[in-house]
Amino acid sequence: MLNETEKLNSLMELGIKLNQVHDLDILMEELLTEARRFVNADAGSIYIREEDYLHFTYTQNDTLQRRMGTGEKLIYSTFTIPVNTKTIAGYVASEGRSLNLPDAYIIGPEASYGFGKEFDQQVDYRSRSMLTIPLKAGNGSVIGVLQIINAKDNTGNVVVFSDRDEKIMMLFASIASAALEHAYVSRALLLRMIRMAEMRDPKETGAHVNRVGAYSVELYERWAKRHVVSKKELERNRDSLRRAAMLHDVGKVAIPDRILKKKGQLQKREYLVMQLHTICGAQLFLDRQSEFDDMALEVALNHHERWDGNGYPGHVDITAHKNLNIEKMLEDNSDAASELVIRQIKSILQKGKQKEEIPIFARIVALADVYDALSSKRSYKDAWHESDVCSVIQQEAGTHFDPELVEILMDHSCLSVFRSIQQRYKDPA
Repeated sequence: MLNETEKLNSLMELGIKLNQVHDLDILMEELLTEARRFVNADAGSIYIREEDYLHFTYTQNDTLQRRMGTGEKLIYSTFTIPVNTKTIAGYVASEGRSLNLPDAYIIGPEASYGFGKEFDQQVDYRSRSMLTIPLKAGNGSVIGVLQIINAKDNTGNVVVFSDRDEKIMMLFASIASAALEHAYVSRALLLRMIRMAEMRDPKETGAHVNRVGAYSVELYERWAKRHVVSKKELERNRDSLRRAAMLHDVGKVAIPDRILKKKGQLQKREYLVMQLHTICGAQLFLDRQSEFDDMALEVALNHHERWDGNGYPGHVDITAHKNLNIEKMLEDNSDAASELVIRQIKSILQKGKQKEEIPIFARIVALADVYDALSSKRSYKDAWHESDVCSVIQQEAGTHFDPELVEILMDHSCLSVFRSIQQRYKDPA
């Protein structure tokens, strides 16, 4: 539990720390963790506003987490509520001011809002003190709501949030909102790049890349725990990996529509051209200015490598092929021209990387990407049942995939998190 001096010192450092987090989902987790630490709260949630609705986006609860088995995480259903005065979070969003309730179960009849006890009853939890604060953009509009629950004293007893707590959290919210706006911009830029790829390849949807990003972070966290990665390195890598995984196929913007959207089997020349998307994607990040650029290059280049060395593009020098003209390769459809292109591309592609030669983040994204491709409905196939997906992936452990990562994925607690990610990022109907 922080004393007042520690809280003030932490607030001064908070803006710097939060502005180093660029991914929206990772940031929301950090925000909620820090908010609860400031006022020693047992639980909390963040709602993100989209037009006239609040999306229940992220939540934490120490009491319920302690009841879970090793490696298990709390799974919550995603839902939306309207921005109006009928719910506590909706009221705070619509009115733009905080609510500090001594007991969420005891709300006076004059209040328009109420608290639903259904979740508490389902999980045997008792929400008492509740502090709900609007997160406001620089122009004053509410972009989200931070709700923290059950403040605790030094002995672990639930107490009300004090006026001082409320003032501290209002200052926290102003700092957090600036970081949230920054993360919104970063996510918007990523999704714009992905929409460019989606225009070319209908499989590259926002929902797909969000799932692959979330799967990748979950796999990495579990792998990092096994390999005793420091907390600082873990947090830094999670932020970069989430975004790099979303951009794993961005190089497809360089592949012509007649190959990307072709129905039926690709010809040999077309299949080799498709493999060049790994090089084209990596080249987008050659002007490296951050750890994210390094990881994005690494993932884009290597996510089609295989554990057994039979993947692509292999040990290729991407700087030597900056002037690839894929359209020109496809101009002439004659057999002689096709053979020339095949030889040209084969001279670019090299012997595949294998085992630990493949960077860990690319090995993670490779598994996450295939899991999602098999689990998702496409125009040419139905979604596979989870048991069938797992069966195929287990068969490919040690050939296509890193066997340790497959072992991590097959843990029932990891699969349950993957299911929750699927629910959160559903494909549009």
